[in-house]
Amino acid sequence: MKLGLGTVQFGQAYGVSNARGRVPAAEVTAILKRAAASDVRVLDTAANYGEAENVLATNDLKPFRIVTKTIGLKKGIDTVIARARQSAKILGKIDLLLVHAASDFLGPGGEDFWTALRVLKDEGVTRSIGISAYVTEDPAALAARFRPDAMQIPFSLLDQRLLADGSLARMKQLGVEIHARSLFLQGLLFLPADRLPEKLKHIAPRLDAIRAQIAKAGSTPLAAALGFALSRPEIDVGLVGVTALDELEEILKAAQQPPPDLDWTALALTDETVLTPSLW
Repeated sequence: MKLGLGTVQFGQAYGVSNARGRVPAAEVTAILKRAAASDVRVLDTAANYGEAENVLATNDLKPFRIVTKTIGLKKGIDTVIARARQSAKILGKIDLLLVHAASDFLGPGGEDFWTALRVLKDEGVTRSIGISAYVTEDPAALAARFRPDAMQIPFSLLDQRLLADGSLARMKQLGVEIHARSLFLQGLLFLPADRLPEKLKHIAPRLDAIRAQIAKAGSTPLAAALGFALSRPEIDVGLVGVTALDELEEILKAAQQPPPDLDWTALALTDETVLTPSLW
């Protein structure tokens, strides 16, 4: 299954549509057991996700590929590498280590940083290395420059920019594994107008129209969002976050439905503010 599980909510309260806060440890265990039984094979975490790595470490991680991420380079390469080694000890293994902030490559130490990460791979601390990037950071150019094993990028029914501009195709031509995050754009597709952040109130009519089109096709926003992302041949892993077992059950059920017959391109948004949660 292409579906992977994001774990930021396991370590801290996160997300504009998350009303439940941090997931209790017992619920995390139940979620992971259900995920493993459902052929969900990727867990995505990070050193910066609060207690997420430690919470995961109290569970059986053998069924999963473990993805984690570096801390910020402003603390120095040696500190970043030491923290990555610590992540490997905490989690028992790292299958993919991602640079959490692509901006870390902008300074003079960018090339040295990547070289240090390649050493970690050569030593077997991690099986593969990659980069987590935003659309504005030109992930295809980063992939061409560094030739990572994987790139993690935002991609959704609402945010199709990397598909439209050919970035996904270019990364696949380089042999890069693509992990898509923000499949629900922080739940934006599910939020009624009265729950939208103030800066997004203007998009309410458009979201209503998109939901109406999805309903007309006999689908739901959840099934359409999953169907769009997971059916794209460029996407190897589609990451979702959950705050409870019942949410995972709902996602698993929706992911098994065939994608609805929709004009996907017509559903995409172009408003940069709406597509950039940090601006909300």
